[in-house]
Amino acid sequence: MCNKRLEKSSNNRKYIEYSNERQRKISQWQDLACVFILLCAFAAKAAAQTASNVRATYHYYYPEQNGWDLYKVSAYCSTWKGNQPLEWRRKYGWTAFCGPVGPRGRDSCGRCLRVTNTATGAQATVRIVDQCSNGGLDLDDGVFKQLDTNGQGYARGNMIVNYAFVNC
Repeated sequence: MCNKRLEKSSNNRKYIEYSNERQRKISQWQDLACVFILLCAFAAKAAAQTASNVRATYHYYYPEQNGWDLYKVSAYCSTWKGNQPLEWRRKYGWTAFCGPVGPRGRDSCGRCLRVTNTATGAQATVRIVDQCSNGGLDLDDGVFKQLDTNGQGYARGNMIVNYAFVNC
């Protein structure tokens, strides 16, 4: 009888040890899952740089007439991006960038934005080639026209847009 009690007690102890070990492993996996979720959330926030209700004006770069030459138009980014191949310089419309969200100065040069006119929903992808001081975007005249499908932007001298950084 004592042997049976000892055996039962030993089995219970093993079961408790097994149970405790299992709980520790589950807890470790839960901790790892929480860390992973937090890292994903931070990465998504960093990757999804967007801004809403931003003022966009227009600027006359005349890229085609100037041979898509960033030096000729005295674009801020010409120092770092002026020697990019012609195809790179003409693939997207140009903009100056000083928006409320995203990298500034040299770090913004060459990056692309998906710009949406909030009044009409018209969209265009633009490349940052310059900096500005209006707190938003200073779009090349050609891009501004493309987005200003109702003519109200030209009438006011600006339009309200949303933008998101996108891969070029």
